[in-house]
Amino acid sequence: MKMKTLTLPRLDRLSPTLESTALKLMEETGELAQAIGKFRGMNGEETTATDAEVRERIASELLDVAQTAVTMMFVMEERYGVHIESVVEKHVKKLEERRYLTK
Repeated sequence: MKMKTLTLPRLDRLSPTLESTALKLMEETGELAQAIGKFRGMNGEETTATDAEVRERIASELLDVAQTAVTMMFVMEERYGVHIESVVEKHVKKLEERRYLTK
């Protein structure tokens, strides 16, 4: 199985809660959906952005979603004692069982 790793830092000077991080995740997901909507012309507005600019915005918003999700994992680990590595291992096993991954 070929794996890629994306490492995102724990953010400094923040004290996120599970609730505040969940709300931030929803906000960032909405911004991602909005960027995709612009790319697909779903908002009815004409855009002056090039396809490359829109793809860059989508990628940027996707990283905001990923960073917020990683922050939520840190919250789960630090505040609630969840062992994230174990959860990731179970997740990968589930993906293998569903044949999304091959061993």
